[in-house]
Amino acid sequence: MTRSRIGVLPALAAALLFAGCSIKKMAVNKIGDSMAASGTTFASDEDVELIGDAVPFSLKLMESLLEVNPRHRGLLFATASGFTQYAYAYVQQEADRLESEDLTRANAARDRARRMYLRARGYGIRGLETRHRSFGDSLRANPRSAVQVAAVRDVPLLYWTAAAWGAAISLAKDNPDLVADQPQVEALIDRALELDEAFDAGAIHSFLISYEPSRQGAAGDPGARSRAHFDRAVALTNGQMAGPFVSLAEAVSVPAQDRKEFASLLQRALAIDPDARTEWRLANLIMQRRARWLLSRADELFLDGPMDAGYQGSLGIPLGPDFGR
Repeated sequence: MTRSRIGVLPALAAALLFAGCSIKKMAVNKIGDSMAASGTTFASDEDVELIGDAVPFSLKLMESLLEVNPRHRGLLFATASGFTQYAYAYVQQEADRLESEDLTRANAARDRARRMYLRARGYGIRGLETRHRSFGDSLRANPRSAVQVAAVRDVPLLYWTAAAWGAAISLAKDNPDLVADQPQVEALIDRALELDEAFDAGAIHSFLISYEPSRQGAAGDPGARSRAHFDRAVALTNGQMAGPFVSLAEAVSVPAQDRKEFASLLQRALAIDPDARTEWRLANLIMQRRARWLLSRADELFLDGPMDAGYQGSLGIPLGPDFGR
C-alpha cells in the first residue's frame, strides 16, 4: 500500500466516525422531538396501575437519549415534568398511605420521592439554561432578578422546576439547606404566573393552592390566597379537574378544622366524570383515589381541639396531559 493511501485511511475513518455520530444524534433528536411532543396516550388511560408500571421505562429512555444530546430542550422538559409527576402520583402518595402501617417503609418512600424531585429539578434547570446561560447560578445568587430573563416560552420549565423543587422542600423539613431554597421556588413560580397565569389549564394556580400556606413573609391570610388560586383554577378547568378540590381540602380545610368543607370539596372531586375530558382522565383518577383515601382518614384529621400546627398535607402537583410522555 502506498504512503498516500495510508494517509487517506485515518482521514476516511474519522469522517465515517463523525458521520456516524452525526447520524446517531439526528436519530436521537428525532425520537426526542417525538417524545417531547407526545403525552396524551398515557394521560387518557383509565388504568392507573398500568401507567405506573410503564412510566419508569419512559423516564429511563429519555435519560438515555439525554446522554447523547444533553441540551435537547424538549426532552429536558419532558424528563423534569415526568419525574415530578411520577414521584407525586406513585411514590409520595404511596408513602402517605403506608405511614399508618409501616413508618420505616413510608419514610423510605418519601426519601425516594424527594430524590426524584431533585432529579427533576436538575433537568428543569438544565432546560432553562439552554436559552439562558448560567441560569442556575444566577437563580442562586439573586432569584427575583434571575427570573426576569424568562419569557412566555419558558413557562413550562419555570413551572415544573418550581413544582419539583417545592415538592422536595416539603419532604425535607429536617434539611435546613434545602428549606432555605424557598426564595428560588417562589421566584420561579411567581414569574411563571406573571407570564402565563392560565398555563396548562390553571396548573400554576392549582400548585399555589397548596403552596401559599408555606410561603414566607407574604402579606395577608394564606388561606385567602389559597382560595383565590382555587377559584381561578376551577374557572380555568370549568370544574372538571379533581386536583384543585383535593388541594384546597388538604391545604386549607384540614388546618382550619373545617370538616364540613373538607367533605364537600372531596365529594365534588369524586363527582367529576373522568371520561368527560379524556386528556385529564388519568389525573382525575389519581386525584379521586387520593380523595377517597383522605375521606377514610377524616376521623384522624379532625380532632376536638385545634389541628396540629405541623400538618400541611401533601403539596399538590397537578398531573397534566404531558404525564408519562
